[in-house]
Amino acid sequence: MKKTEFQISIEEAGKRVDVQTSELSGITRSQVHHLIEKGLVQINHLPTKPNYKTKYGDTISITIPDEDRTLAPENIPLEILYSDDFLIVVNKPPDMVIYPAAGHSSGTLLNAIAYHSKKLASVGGPLRPGVVHRLDKDTSGVMVVALDDSAYYNLVGQFKQRSINRKYKALIYGTLKTVSGEIVLKIGRSSSDRKKMSTKVRKGKEAVTTWRVIESLTDATLIEAKLLTGRTHQIRVHFASIGHPVLGDKTYGKKTSIERGSGKILFPRQMLHAELLGFTHPTTGEYMEFRSEIPQDMREKIVLLKNNTRG
Repeated sequence: MKKTEFQISIEEAGKRVDVQTSELSGITRSQVHHLIEKGLVQINHLPTKPNYKTKYGDTISITIPDEDRTLAPENIPLEILYSDDFLIVVNKPPDMVIYPAAGHSSGTLLNAIAYHSKKLASVGGPLRPGVVHRLDKDTSGVMVVALDDSAYYNLVGQFKQRSINRKYKALIYGTLKTVSGEIVLKIGRSSSDRKKMSTKVRKGKEAVTTWRVIESLTDATLIEAKLLTGRTHQIRVHFASIGHPVLGDKTYGKKTSIERGSGKILFPRQMLHAELLGFTHPTTGEYMEFRSEIPQDMREKIVLLKNNTRG
């Protein structure tokens, strides 16, 4: 078993212990609840409940059983854009989960990295070591994963300070009225569905997305979006909230097809791609920037939207 302890600072006090534990350890909320039920998450060395509000000076103790700490290396093809002893940058394909979880015990990006890198950070959670940011299963593109503990904390700090440069390409439904713009709408957990995020919340967190039109297509637009904040599902939620959901997004907007005279153009996954990621190397201090081309399936949909008109 592995035991880790965190002491709550003044700034961190007041959060639910399940939320706090997940943020500090990198363990998912569902895993935290599982550990709390077993008495393996404690406050000041006493059992706790998920809704306990942490106080300044509290000590959170987390004990992770060995069986919950195994990340099996798997020989899965992986496009590595850059790698050294401190981090690895990859081009994640669509339809790949980042790390093992319920329903996805293998075949994930972390299983592949564990095989190809031969080294992993020890922080970030037992089944997601070194994960400093995420892409949804259906979202493709550039990701960085820390392979060293100091690199992990440095990259996490860069994301919190908003110094990371992130640009996405997306196919969204409809035609925008201007060639560029900014969406400033707070995002929080939906009150009607806790698995979804929403802009219709009382206490959401600040979220800012800037965008520009790359190409206007029939009933759709190819855009470049830049994240100035990093909220869960930010691009998907923001564009759905203004009536232009990402095509293929089954959660927000649910616009999975576009009518054509000869039938429909179907979008089996969300048309969202992390095109660019820029950050400062945690050890050398050098600014590094990585790009990834739009994947084949997304390029094919763009061609169809160009060549097909209502008939």
